[in-house]
Formats: sequence, structure tokens, C-alpha cells
Amino acid sequence: MKSRTAQTVKPAAEQATSQSERATLALREMLAQGHFRPGERMREVPLAKQLGISRIPLRLALERLAHEGFLEMRSTRGFVAQQFEISDIYDSIDLRGAIEGMAARYAAERRTSKDELATLWSVHRQMSKLIRNRKLTLECLSEYIALNSQFHDEVLRLARSRRLQRALEQACCLPFASPNAFVRRQYLEPESQELFLISVEHHRAIAEAIELGESARAENVAREHARVARRNLDSALANRNQGEMVPGLKLIKL
Repeated sequence: MKSRTAQTVKPAAEQATSQSERATLALREMLAQGHFRPGERMREVPLAKQLGISRIPLRLALERLAHEGFLEMRSTRGFVAQQFEISDIYDSIDLRGAIEGMAARYAAERRTSKDELATLWSVHRQMSKLIRNRKLTLECLSEYIALNSQFHDEVLRLARSRRLQRALEQACCLPFASPNAFVRRQYLEPESQELFLISVEHHRAIAEAIELGESARAENVAREHARVARRNLDSALANRNQGEMVPGLKLIKL
């Protein structure tokens, strides 16, 4: 029979973990949205009050964000908002591309039937129809972002690799590394329609390579697809006055 103390400790630990996870998500979003200036100290007491949690789960969240690279731990000031070199962002994008390329390769090698790709092709068709048949609006863009996430998630599911899934989740937590990090900025480009069509074509090529079992091609296209974000980053940095479309852009050092 479990003691009352053991029964009490477990729910308390679970509650702290849950609060820490919520705080991590909230703070990561605040950092990405540019709520903190580079070098600004994370004041634990006001933050804990703002998030409605105690300092213990908050401290766990801050340590997690420091591990992800959003924060820096300084001995005299505690946790401060990190500033990023452009090379840091390039590396994050390339790392995500390498992992997604491996996921596409695994998906091509491990598929057992074309029926498995039904969802992947369905998402692609929806994205293609959205871009080809409608004028791009912010509402349309939000729908595109949701479908884009679904497509990338589906490729990962088809890879059938829990290790790869964990690696990609960690990579996408890196600053500006997620597939949708620069999509809103791309919307502002004069040739935005063409750029979105290129992305949709990349998706088609990835799905086709997976369907045909062409693992090397699937990997290469997925890597190239990720590198589109580098071009969007360069464009965003050249037009920083439109930075509201790239949350957290002020954290990048020129």
C-alpha cells in the first residue's frame, strides 16, 4: 500500500511539470514575439506572477529555454534574453533541413503502400488549390500555415522514427527554425505568389519521391525546401521595417 506522502508528492511533481511546460510555451512565444530586448533580464518574481505559477516551475522553464538557446545564463544577472548572430539562424535552418531530409528519406524507405500517403497528398492538394485559385490574403495565409505544418508533420509520421521525431521537435524549438518561421514575411514579397508556388511544388516533389520510394531524391528536395527559409531571412533583414511579420527579428544582430 502506497503511503499518503508518496501519493501527495507525485501529484505535486506532476503539477510542477505541467506548469513548467505551460510556462515554457508562453515564454518562448513572448521571446519570439520580441517582448524582451536582447540582454534584458528575466525577472522571476514578476514573471511568475504574470504567468500565475510559482518560481520553481518558472525556473525549470527558464532553464529549458536556456538549453534551447533563447536565453543565456549569467552568473551575476540570472537569465537574460539572447541575441543571435545571423550564422546562428542559418545553422538552425540547416539543422532542421538535415533532419527533415532524413525524415523524407525514411518515409520513402519505410512506406508499405500508396494508401499510406493519402493524407500527405490530400494536404498537398489543399495547399495547391489555396495558392493557385485564391488571391493571397492574411486569412488565406493563416490557412496555408496550418496546412504547411500538417504536411511537415505527416512526412515525419511516415518516417516511423521516434528518435527522429524528438530530434526534429528540438530543432524546431531553435530560434527561427520552424517551417513557418518566415512564411508571414514571404507574404510581403512582390513575387509572393511565385514563392508560395515554389514551396507547394517542393511539397509535390517530396510526396512523389516518397511514393516512388526514391529516398535520395526525397531527402535532397526536403533539404532544399528548408533552405528557402534562408532566402526569406535575408529578405527580412534587408527590410527590418516590416519586422512585425517576423516575430523576434530584433533579436538578430546585424
